[in-house]
Amino acid sequence: MRFVLLVVAVVVLLWLVRGALRRRMPPPQKPTHESKPPAAVSSAEPIVSCAHCGLHLPRDEALPGRGGVFCDDAHRKAYEQAHPGA
Repeated sequence: MRFVLLVVAVVVLLWLVRGALRRRMPPPQKPTHESKPPAAVSSAEPIVSCAHCGLHLPRDEALPGRGGVFCDDAHRKAYEQAHPGA
């Protein structure tokens, strides 16, 4: 019985010490400045999708053709052959 009371007393003592230490520590501070996205994200170029396969790519890398823009020359030719009136 003495052992059980000793264990309970130690647990209560540790619980009280932990609570006292938590009260002494200052609360965590939030960052004062807001994070900004990287410059590359804010100056991103427009994205287009290939009219043949739907691949998304930057407009500067896309190839123009009849019926839209394409990711490569093979898709442009395949689309134009499949859609002769476009």
